[in-house]
Amino acid sequence: MNRLGLIAPVSLACAGAVAGCTVEDPETVSRFAPDYRGIETRLLDGDLVNFRVEMTGARDREDVGRYAECAAAQYTLIRGYGFARHLRTNVVDEGGVWRGDAIYTISPALPDGLKTIDAEVVVADCAENGIPMV
Repeated sequence: MNRLGLIAPVSLACAGAVAGCTVEDPETVSRFAPDYRGIETRLLDGDLVNFRVEMTGARDREDVGRYAECAAAQYTLIRGYGFARHLRTNVVDEGGVWRGDAIYTISPALPDGLKTIDAEVVVADCAENGIPMV
């Protein structure tokens, strides 16, 4: 090899280091492999809806909550509404099987409260991330 052949790989490695590239330790990389096992939807009263979800491979409670949120967003659109408000989500992990029990209100206009969702935006995000919906 000539001298330029030896310098180029070193230069590229240095450029990567300067640009902030890092090599991650395989043991620290989270392997998220969810298995979405189903959604049960129950209309409780008018605009009050219960979503029960089940999955394995969740990293934490937030993954289960996100699955329920995706279900709520799609259900909201199916009912002809545009918004939902999260009331509560209970999550349990029983031997690696995660279950979520969430309550949302659905409405045609943006409801009061801090935990509101725009159903169209959430549905698009869920579809992009491969999270199943109702």
